[in-house]
Amino acid sequence: MKVVIIGGVAGGATAAARIRRLDEQAEIVVFERSGFISYANCGLPYYIGGTIEDENDLTLQTPESFWKRFRVKMNVHHEATAIHPDSKTVTVKNLENGKILTESYDKLVLSPGAKPIKPGFDGIDSDKIFALRTVEDTLRLKKYTDEHHPKSAVVVGGGFIGIEVAENLRELGIDVTLVEAADQLMAPFDRDMASFIHAEIRKNSIHLMLDTMVEGFADTDCGIDVKLKSAPTLHTDMIVMAIGVAPETTLAKEAGLELGIKSSIVVNDKMETSIPDIYAVGDAVQIKNFVTDTDTLISLAGPANKQGRIAADNICGGDSHYTGGQGSSVIKIFDMTAAATGINEKTAKSLGIATDKVILSPMSHAGYYPGGKMMTMKVLLEKESYRILGAQIVGFDGVDKRIDVLATAIRAGIKAYELTELDLAYAPPYSSAKDPVNMAGY
Repeated sequence: MKVVIIGGVAGGATAAARIRRLDEQAEIVVFERSGFISYANCGLPYYIGGTIEDENDLTLQTPESFWKRFRVKMNVHHEATAIHPDSKTVTVKNLENGKILTESYDKLVLSPGAKPIKPGFDGIDSDKIFALRTVEDTLRLKKYTDEHHPKSAVVVGGGFIGIEVAENLRELGIDVTLVEAADQLMAPFDRDMASFIHAEIRKNSIHLMLDTMVEGFADTDCGIDVKLKSAPTLHTDMIVMAIGVAPETTLAKEAGLELGIKSSIVVNDKMETSIPDIYAVGDAVQIKNFVTDTDTLISLAGPANKQGRIAADNICGGDSHYTGGQGSSVIKIFDMTAAATGINEKTAKSLGIATDKVILSPMSHAGYYPGGKMMTMKVLLEKESYRILGAQIVGFDGVDKRIDVLATAIRAGIKAYELTELDLAYAPPYSSAKDPVNMAGY
């Protein structure tokens, strides 16, 4: 059996490794457009700020190490340009020498990921404007900050990448302005919970501009201007665009695969596309929301890795199924941690789900033991059924632990009042006799 995989980062690399473990004889060939495979997207902002010092730490594997360990042919700087389902071949361009080659397959896995949204603003192609999606993007941004020592920066977009980049640029001593078109940062959170994030951002001397639309850019002799719709023009030394990503599905569309939300690839729960022997995983695919059973897009590393493994299982004759994602996520914001799982009130309202909620502010551990810090928890539940729909937590210690317990409770179908029955570990330095999750249940 010969398996060709397009995309060698999260889902693609996982699929390749899993196939090899299940089938020692399979021929596995991976084509990756960038110069790096299996890299840690989520760590890229922390290399900019210097928390991660060695760029080699960003790549979990190299083509050489992947071959040595798994006997998988990892071809970097190779871009797949066409899929031919009838002949079961892929056309690939070597980006280093321009040569075109044709690769046959028995099974094909698409893991093209997503691309940063690039609006058609005037001046968008300025060399002072950066995105942060690949290792190459990161090295370019790092080189600019090291060589030009910018005093100011504007970050456009208040999601995960925008906030993490803003924090890391601020850690370098750069004066940072964060511009967001919506009335809050971090869309997974309701506005009442996002307000804690806003306060932490401002506390750390980042200028926060909400409800502010960018209209264009213009290079100047000493920097770049950011034109705003309802505010004066901002002058800055550099800009980072982080307004979200869109599925990279040009290949899939041209090959005739069925597409869904935002041109994402439609797959079933075995990660099979509409064309036999072609699978798709990761940020490019449309999946089911585990809580609402509606179609959705979730661009996170955890789901991509799970999907890659499931596709590999099924390619090798297994019977694995993806049961949907619930968007469990966590972010560091200076000293604060914010985390969410499931859906928020805004989403529930849009779907017509009748909800109730509990909001509480427990300590991270026993109050009499020194060092405890308060967190704020919001747990959303369905009226009458008491089904847990989602949770949001903002605080300083122990936030990640509690969101993981609540994410597990959602997956297990535990009712909100049954949180009281969870037998959770307790010692004064770590928790209270009634853990914050138990208290939410009470």
